[in-house]
Amino acid sequence: MSNLMYNKMWHQTQEALNTLLDKEIQKMTEPQRNKVLVFQMLATFYIKYVQIFRSMENVYDQIVHPQKRTLIRKILDGVMGRILELKNEMVELELTEFHYFDDILQDLKLAPQQLDVPIPRYFLKERLEVIKGREKILARILKECGLNLPDKYAVKSIALEEAIKMIQIAERARQGRLRALFMKQIFLQECRAKEIKLLGQRLADTGMAALQIQKVWRGFHQSKKTVREREEEMVFLGMKPPPLFNEVSAAIVQSEKVTRLRNEVQMKHEQSYQEALVNIKEDLKLMEGPDIKEHLQDQIRQWFIECRNLTGTFPEYPDEEEGGSAIIFSNKTPEQVIEDILTNQEEEEKLKKKKKKEEKERRERRLKKGKREKERKTTKEKKEEEEEWKMSPSLFLHLMEEGNSLYKDMWMNKDESWNFPQDFDPEMIKEEKRKELELEIRVQVDELMRQELKKLKLAVNKEIELPIKGKKGKKGKGKKGKKRGRRGKKDKDLTADRTIESLYRELVEEGLLIQALKVNLSDYIGEYSYLGTTLRQVAIEPMPSLLDVRQLITLYGILPLGSAEVHEKAPLVKSLLLAGPPGVGKKMLVHAICTETGANLFNLSSSNIAGKYPGKNGLQMMLHLVFKVARQLQPSVVWIQDTEKTFYKKVPQSEKPNEPKRLKKHLPKILKLLRPDDRILIVGTTQRPFDAELQSFCRVYQKIILVPRPDYASRYVLWKQIILRNGGVLTNALNISCLSKVTDGFTQGQIVKVVKEVLTDRRVRQQSHKPLTAVEFITIMTTMNPVYREEEESFKNWYAKTPLGKKRIMSLSNNGNKEKEKDKGKKKGKRGKKKK
Repeated sequence: MSNLMYNKMWHQTQEALNTLLDKEIQKMTEPQRNKVLVFQMLATFYIKYVQIFRSMENVYDQIVHPQKRTLIRKILDGVMGRILELKNEMVELELTEFHYFDDILQDLKLAPQQLDVPIPRYFLKERLEVIKGREKILARILKECGLNLPDKYAVKSIALEEAIKMIQIAERARQGRLRALFMKQIFLQECRAKEIKLLGQRLADTGMAALQIQKVWRGFHQSKKTVREREEEMVFLGMKPPPLFNEVSAAIVQSEKVTRLRNEVQMKHEQSYQEALVNIKEDLKLMEGPDIKEHLQDQIRQWFIECRNLTGTFPEYPDEEEGGSAIIFSNKTPEQVIEDILTNQEEEEKLKKKKKKEEKERRERRLKKGKREKERKTTKEKKEEEEEWKMSPSLFLHLMEEGNSLYKDMWMNKDESWNFPQDFDPEMIKEEKRKELELEIRVQVDELMRQELKKLKLAVNKEIELPIKGKKGKKGKGKKGKKRGRRGKKDKDLTADRTIESLYRELVEEGLLIQALKVNLSDYIGEYSYLGTTLRQVAIEPMPSLLDVRQLITLYGILPLGSAEVHEKAPLVKSLLLAGPPGVGKKMLVHAICTETGANLFNLSSSNIAGKYPGKNGLQMMLHLVFKVARQLQPSVVWIQDTEKTFYKKVPQSEKPNEPKRLKKHLPKILKLLRPDDRILIVGTTQRPFDAELQSFCRVYQKIILVPRPDYASRYVLWKQIILRNGGVLTNALNISCLSKVTDGFTQGQIVKVVKEVLTDRRVRQQSHKPLTAVEFITIMTTMNPVYREEEESFKNWYAKTPLGKKRIMSLSNNGNKEKEKDKGKKKGKRGKKKK
């Protein structure tokens, strides 16, 4: 796809964003009371923003113009942040983390796959060198300490005698197989010779023999033809994919090649753009610097003279902290400055009159307030029912509007016929750098003009400026106060004399900083829940699907960690809890967050920290080391596996020596210290959340995500994908639908384990003459225990006791009571009519 095509895609996306921003501003001003309509409005905006995000991310990844990319990145961060804000609004409105948009998707004519929130490729692309460097250092430290991960194909060293014995056994087995094959051939030859002797007369009739051969051949040929026709019919009906459906086409290979080339061009253009920023500024400084300086001096001198003529005194020159002369002359001519001086004098007089009027009005209001409060108490219950819903103010709408207006001013109608290679525009750089240069020169000019103003005052008015004692004293006190406050707030740096490299090494050696497994979020396979809205309409709360969980991980974990702009302004999620039965992929999701964002992974599980950094001071030092390194090398993920042990109701006798509750008191304090600019996420995983104290548990984890066992649709997709990934071939002999139905209750981990056990190297080679069957997988599955419905219900019941779960139940019960009251009112009305 050419640059022109991506430019066209960008223009179309900007148009869609522009119309969406206009609609959102209109809807925000309109009063809303019906919760159902409010949710539909929010969901529609959410879905449309996701569509814009998908196309904008694609454009940012492939467009090569460096100046366009800076603007697109700004808008992309704004769209990401707005999606998170809308998600937060929907959670507060519906009081649940999971939402279903089946009816809205039908209206918009979109497939459920288009709801999937993409992970921007620039998270890794722009930090690739840093991540690779860190991985090399980590691998080297692990190797030196002997803590490196065991290699799948690692060679095990054995003694020479054992090695000779193994070779001898293998050689004798090979000779035995060859001898058996040779003996079989001799036996078959003897059998054939006997048959020829017995049936010698019959074989003499060649016509009968030829007829027999024709029968067999025609039958074989017809059966093959029937099978082929049946397959063609299934493909025609759409019941089966075409024969070369899964093969990679030449067009895809070519597009991947073009993408790699475009990435190289992108890097070259970015490099030349960064060099041009420096070079053009230096050229402007030499060529236009003296003229700018002279112009500024003339402008300020004129201001001195005009002020003297109008007011009779020279003006007070603004301090450097206030902004200097830039405050007075920001986008204004000297004539406009003079008008401002005159209007300021008039406004001061008006303000004095207004203050007197306001004081009278305030007195009257206070008297009226007492009467209103009594009326409010009586009508409070009625107003609660008719409360208007208001959307909380957005921090990203302004960012998107700003980016959109920049696009309209600069790029919408720009003629780029001269710039076919899509390199940087030097004129735009000059405009930016002129402003920067003017600000730099203005600082120098301000110093000179302050001296000149002093001389003018001495020469004309014979004034001597004395230092004002009060101001200096106040400033001094303020500074001291600030310093004291800062010192009081800041924690003591326990490792001020040590480098980050040494702290990093110590954490790796202690096993607190671990290597994240290379797992992408797309490897967490599942299917959408197609009946979510329908079930909720019938007052049944559906279990979330695996792709609902994946979406929440993207929204709460990956997007904020990947983008600093989004993390600072979006609704802040400091901690995340993944609760579910064993084998559903909780650990995999933690590693996926690290892989997709290039984050460091710290393991603070109770089993991992047992015996490390003992005592109160030791624990303080450990937490200081972890969070200092996490801040310096952000983004970072702090993982607490089996986190219910940290919040045990009662510690089992066997676990008391490990002190599992060491972090219980410290975790809430750590969460308070985490600021919006700290891209650190605390992730807890648990198989038994019911063993923990609920209050302290929920106080630490802001977002709780239930990770369910896979449903039928997810199991069907999972079996298919895992078999193909492990070298299996799908044929008609393997009934995946039956396999998915029979394995109800089994988790993803169990399915992966079974597939790996069945598909050995030998079994993969045998598939050409012995295709896979469902029985092979089911026989191994019988030795495993599934997740029963009772266990799943216990997780549901536990979640209902969490703060969000309680609110959800309360809101549903309130809605039910209101409907009952309405029905009673209608019945009473009918009875009244009958009596009449």
